[in-house]
Amino acid sequence: MPIIQYLEENAKKFPYETALVELNPEVKEIRRTTWKEYELIEQPRGRSYRREITWRVFDEKANRCANLLRNRGIKKGDKVAILMMNGIEWLPIYFGALKAGALAVPLNFRYTADEIRYCLDLSDSDALLFGSEFIGRVEEIADKIPKVKLLFYVGDSCPVFAENYLHLVANESSEKTEIELTDDDDAAIYFSSGTTGFPKAILHKHRSLMHAAIVEQKHHGQMHDDVFLCIPPLYHTGAKMHWFGSLVSGGKSVLLTGVKPETIVKAASDEKCSIVWLLVPWAQDILDAIDSGRINLENYDLSKWRLMHIGAQPVPPSLIRRWKQVFPNHDYDTNYGLSESIGPGCVHLGIENIHKVGAIGIPGYGWEVKIVDENGNIVKKGDVGELAVKGPGVMTCYYHDDKATNDVLKDGWLHTGDMAMTDEDGFIFLVDRKKDVIITGGENLYPVQIEDYLRANQKVKDVAVIGLPDARLGEIAAAIIEVKEGEQMTEAEVQEFCKELPRYKRPRKVIFAVVPRNPTGKIEKPKLRKMYCGESLVKTQITG
Repeated sequence: MPIIQYLEENAKKFPYETALVELNPEVKEIRRTTWKEYELIEQPRGRSYRREITWRVFDEKANRCANLLRNRGIKKGDKVAILMMNGIEWLPIYFGALKAGALAVPLNFRYTADEIRYCLDLSDSDALLFGSEFIGRVEEIADKIPKVKLLFYVGDSCPVFAENYLHLVANESSEKTEIELTDDDDAAIYFSSGTTGFPKAILHKHRSLMHAAIVEQKHHGQMHDDVFLCIPPLYHTGAKMHWFGSLVSGGKSVLLTGVKPETIVKAASDEKCSIVWLLVPWAQDILDAIDSGRINLENYDLSKWRLMHIGAQPVPPSLIRRWKQVFPNHDYDTNYGLSESIGPGCVHLGIENIHKVGAIGIPGYGWEVKIVDENGNIVKKGDVGELAVKGPGVMTCYYHDDKATNDVLKDGWLHTGDMAMTDEDGFIFLVDRKKDVIITGGENLYPVQIEDYLRANQKVKDVAVIGLPDARLGEIAAAIIEVKEGEQMTEAEVQEFCKELPRYKRPRKVIFAVVPRNPTGKIEKPKLRKMYCGESLVKTQITG
């Protein structure tokens, strides 16, 4: 069934229960949406901005959005782009697009004006809904996107080149628009992270969305009384598909703006969150803040917090060992996935398998997995090959890109571009991205393995290993190390720490600098290569 039916069922079963909370500690007021109306409550200076909506209001908002789109000419199969920061309107607009029979097209909030224009053109978007943070970027391209028939601004003080969405949608019917949808209808276009150039458009059917919801609930067992803390951006499949577990169970979710350790821990305490999904840097920052005394856990009520899970990137085993020392009662899980496989879950560790920390896990619910060589043959256990996955969540295609589609989709198998291996028990370990493998003097180096080793150093906040050109060896490994605040580190210390590594795996260059990551936590290695390849590298001591 299409995913919108879960929302409609929740609106009937839990009409007056909270569905979504928007929490922004930077704003000094609370505005709460009840099932009847908005209520604005001024708060003393220093209090945070908080809104919440019930399942009934959520569904009504989605219906109003769908009716507005339909009344303004959006037809089944049209594309509706969403360019907004996380907030109370994001998900109702997403579901409104689906209820109108359109495809939802979420856009990365970090896109430049040119990238926004590129993605709108590539996806054949017919409408764009955007927030206040994007006025300048959208204005820059407003007269260069002729395919986009509707420009709706979601916020206060509407710019002259757009229409006021909140004003218009308030006058639409809250009744459901009757559009027939099936699992085989197209539902959404997501974009790849664009780490190798402009992003590719990834087309998914309603079947994919539904499978993602079922997988998430099966893996993490969301119950109706669970509260999910969502911090990553909703435009990405990772955040949204994890939230789908709350959609299935009819549970409450908190959309938090802000990633400071104190902000995350306070939100988990105040909202009585039971499930928190973190990226690696956020988890590290929380532990560092506890270790330094900036966070005193006695000041918070985290008794409801039962599960911490991490995805979107390889997870250092040393991080999870530290976490379990501080939070021994937490279950832990990690998830692996791609936007091409509708986000996390095609591989997952499982809370019962924490003894295998370091692995990404086993095939997820309803998924098949294999590891193959360059000829498509399955490799032996312990050998490295390319990870391929198959299941109901595999994308339909790269929209308007047959060549790229044929490169990764083969007989229903999605070839991920990630290098992996299995141990004797069948658990899958991610080795590295195929394109990130460093070949030095004929030996294959997998940067993730070196990064995991270096992260065990107590002075290291973050690290990235890249290959740099070398006249003699072809490539050498360079470690970009971000030092923890208040710590000092030298190259000599790094080399001494790496003595336990085989000589060919030790980094030949050490660079002390900030490690850039994208909004989903992935290291931006193309940016690092552009910064450092071919340049003279000076190894210096720094204070973090």
